[in-house]
Amino acid sequence: MRARGMTKRFGALVAVDHVDLQVPRRAVYGFLGPNGSGKSTAIRMLCGLLTPSEGEIEVLGLRIPEQAEALRSRIGYMTQKFSLFEDLSVRENLEFLAAVQDLPRARARRRIDELIGQYRFGDRQNQLAGTMSGGQKQRLALAGAVIHEPEFLFLDEPTSAVDPESRRDFWEKLFELADAGTTLLVSTHYMDEAERCHRLAILDHGALVADGSPDELTGALAGRTLLVEAPEPRRAKQALSDVPGVVSVAQIGNSLRVLLDGGDDVRARVEEALHAARLPAQVETSVPSLEDVFVAATRARAPAGEAA
Repeated sequence: MRARGMTKRFGALVAVDHVDLQVPRRAVYGFLGPNGSGKSTAIRMLCGLLTPSEGEIEVLGLRIPEQAEALRSRIGYMTQKFSLFEDLSVRENLEFLAAVQDLPRARARRRIDELIGQYRFGDRQNQLAGTMSGGQKQRLALAGAVIHEPEFLFLDEPTSAVDPESRRDFWEKLFELADAGTTLLVSTHYMDEAERCHRLAILDHGALVADGSPDELTGALAGRTLLVEAPEPRRAKQALSDVPGVVSVAQIGNSLRVLLDGGDDVRARVEEALHAARLPAQVETSVPSLEDVFVAATRARAPAGEAA
């Protein structure tokens, strides 16, 4: 999948702002960004559900939106909100989706049996979808999204309403799909999920502010993060918040995580500010995290308006 200059405007609002993307085959590609960053709008354009205001999009060799109809049978799409029929059973939901995808009856039966086993619904295939837990519903929605064995799967914040254990299980299913040859684009606002992706794009107010593997993105911040151990972390945070060159200060337990702008002597200014406030503290260089990457990328760009 490739996009060049992908832009979507709603009147005066620029929801997606000249975004360039390239997603390799069989990759799990993450979209990271806060609510309103433009992730959902971008995914809808890539699926052919929204027409871009500007730019070029190619998915699986097809031009979008011109060839969107031909694309639909080759992709799957799953949203964060459970969108199947709660008054139908697991099997009935899958039978309905197989019919929507025009699967021949014999193939549909084999595929449904396969998915019921693969997604652990053997003892629940006659259970009404509306009576299942959030994690079970999301597994069913994923099974439905891949019933026609799509080449490309789009997932828009698919785990936002499930518990951590269910999220881990869900991601194992995503990697199984990637191993089998499916390309996946997954939007999320969870840092632990972003770390699982082969490659990651960070969106902020509709603009692409970072793109790379998790290791590449964190490696670019080497030397810019500090860990401050202080007996009075709240006072220490106040002392550091206005130090020139300090991008952010976050308290984690009894420690402070400090992100620097990369300029010279910022660490020395941090230590001087703590000393001036008469706060004994230990300052050490720490390994950057994706949260640091996210903060650095989004703080570097002044808001241009809310994105959809």
